[in-house]
Amino acid sequence: MKTTPPSLPVLPLKDTVVFPQLVVPLSVGRAKSIAAIEAAVESGGEFIAVAQKDPDNDNPTIHELYAVGTIAKINRVERREGGAQVIVQGKRRVKLVAQEEQDGYMRATYEPLINLELSENGSTGPEVEALITVNRELAQRIAALYDTENGGQIYQQLIGHISEPVIQMYRIASLANLSLEQEQKTLDCDANIELMQQVNSVLTHELRVTELRREIAEQARGDIDKLQREQVLRQQKQAIENALGESSEDEEIAEIRQQLEQAQIPDHIQEEVDREIKRLSRMSANSADYQVARGYLELIAELPWHTGTQDNLDLEHAIQILDEDHYGLEDVKERILETLAVMQLNPAAKAPIICFVGPPGVGKTSLGHSIARAMGRKFERLSLGGLHDESELRGHRRTYIGSMPGRILQALRRAKVVNPILMLDELDKMGRDFRGDPSAALMEILDPQQNKEFRDNYLNLPYDLSKVMFITTANTLEGIPRALLDRMEIMEVSGYSDAEKRAIALNYLIPRQRSEAGLSDTQLQIDELALAKIIRRYTREAGVRELERVFGRIARKRARAIIEGDLGDKQITQEDLLAYLGPEKFKRDASRETQHAGVAAGLAWTESGGDVLYIEAALIPKEEKILLTGHLGQVMQESAKAARSYIWAIAESIGIKPEFIESQGIHIHVPAGAVPKDGPSAGVTMATAIASAYSDKQTRAEVTMTGELTLTGLVLPVGGIKEKILAAHRAGFTQVILPKDNEADLQKLPEAVRNDLTFTLAETLDDVLAVAIPNLRSRKKN
Repeated sequence: MKTTPPSLPVLPLKDTVVFPQLVVPLSVGRAKSIAAIEAAVESGGEFIAVAQKDPDNDNPTIHELYAVGTIAKINRVERREGGAQVIVQGKRRVKLVAQEEQDGYMRATYEPLINLELSENGSTGPEVEALITVNRELAQRIAALYDTENGGQIYQQLIGHISEPVIQMYRIASLANLSLEQEQKTLDCDANIELMQQVNSVLTHELRVTELRREIAEQARGDIDKLQREQVLRQQKQAIENALGESSEDEEIAEIRQQLEQAQIPDHIQEEVDREIKRLSRMSANSADYQVARGYLELIAELPWHTGTQDNLDLEHAIQILDEDHYGLEDVKERILETLAVMQLNPAAKAPIICFVGPPGVGKTSLGHSIARAMGRKFERLSLGGLHDESELRGHRRTYIGSMPGRILQALRRAKVVNPILMLDELDKMGRDFRGDPSAALMEILDPQQNKEFRDNYLNLPYDLSKVMFITTANTLEGIPRALLDRMEIMEVSGYSDAEKRAIALNYLIPRQRSEAGLSDTQLQIDELALAKIIRRYTREAGVRELERVFGRIARKRARAIIEGDLGDKQITQEDLLAYLGPEKFKRDASRETQHAGVAAGLAWTESGGDVLYIEAALIPKEEKILLTGHLGQVMQESAKAARSYIWAIAESIGIKPEFIESQGIHIHVPAGAVPKDGPSAGVTMATAIASAYSDKQTRAEVTMTGELTLTGLVLPVGGIKEKILAAHRAGFTQVILPKDNEADLQKLPEAVRNDLTFTLAETLDDVLAVAIPNLRSRKKN
């Protein structure tokens, strides 16, 4: 008759082994483990405790557990938050046979193994008895080496209170500093002699480790005593040398002195260095001031005082590098070449401090890299965004704990040359508070007449910055102090037209994203229509940063398709864009194609480039007079009031009854109300919207405009014309109204944009209204 093998719930253990006859606490937290304990409690309180091979596995199978475990009896269960504490006693060793999954916990059949007990097993030969004696002696030696506080009592207890040798060996294994594999190896022992040998190996190793720890501790105490003795002797030696008029240097000071000699420090700096070395030699190497003084001298030794790179001023080489790295930007490239030409004719000439100003993503920072590559100079970049502590640039005085040199000297220390190109990025993002004004420090740093003897607070010695070529970048000039702007040459880096973006995408962005994704030229191609749609419908920016991100998304999706088996060549078409990029992000606003009366399209300039700004006007009861919404700034509010006053003044001449204006108030709203808006350039747009609202005649949907309006109807020039016109071109407008005095700005536009748009140059508001609302009665000119 075939018998059913016995089975019990299984509790996998992450980092411990339960030995027979020993009482141990177990922390249980996993849901399956808690279920196994509950099942064991309901069925007699016994379960199989077995260690798992991978402690990070939260759901092991029987094959991921060790083969040998221990049947344990539950003595007590204490419920706790997130689990339970279980006190168990090991009974006998077993071998797992097969797994049975039941009610959310593991259950397994098992085969009993022999429990090792000398009194019953009878394997008490001379070798076993000798090993028992040796093991006890080893445990006593370990206990003697331990301090009483650190565990000596534990060993003494395990030696004196357990009479059964096998249980005593298990207790030694449980208390020794064993790995899980070593504990399991001890449990796997099937014979007394094997168990005694295993424990002997463990105790021998533990004794060696304990002896080494004691030796190291004694050596450390001896080293401390030695250091104290050497300190006293050194002070006595110093006193004797001073009395005899002699001096000596230790190896560290000699090494620092050698480094300083190799740095070729100027004579006026050398005097201060000699004083600092003399001061350092009198200090104790263990004092805090010693480390500060040593770090100070190491900084002086590592700063470049004379070492520099030879400039490559070849104009043809510079043109090649600039064209390789950037498309367009002809004005900027021309100015860079002019600077190189002047430096060829007059090597002593000071390089101008150039400030690249423009929207994000147009290549301001990369221009600095290109200039450095063209001239053969080292390049270092400092981000000034969020900088609000003057000490970040000038450094901290050495009297402060943790003081360090400023970012300028740290950059020169990294560059290791006196003439690097140092780019100060995000100049307009600096702050100021009670800790100082960083822009005030920059006034000295960026002034060639002052930075010859720049003094960092940490170095506290004059350092020549006149050979450094400084380049700064900013998104806008607003917020930059006028005195600081006066030290720089402003160069505007404008946004790109659609044609320029297409050329940049084909020559720079797409090849770079192909390379980063590991694709060949044929594995990713984008046809002309798809490229035009990506530029118009998936991005709307002055630069090309977001455009490159779009190409990166396409390249990554293409790379995944290739890995999944699509190995053929692929040309992305318009029809593929929905699958690769999703729905279009920017569409022509259909509701604006036929505008209601009271709506006019204007142009605005932001830090991110140009943008189209719709201004809406609606009639309201006269008690409100004029109501302004849309998060408008003070200047913009005043422009709206001036526009209404002028329309009221000329109302009769343009076919609007003044009494009607008097009887009706006006509400002017600029959408995107969460975005602050300010500036005078929306004046003509507001006046056009007001005239449209009072006359109930629509403005032309294809016309957009910009310009400041005076109270007498004059249209004054405004800034950011190129960015605004590029925004109008991107948005699909065909006619732009500009102030007459901004006519010269049209020469800066790409030829393709000039050809696509019709421009009206307005001197007065009459010129604007004649184009924007052609069916409005024309005002007679005097």
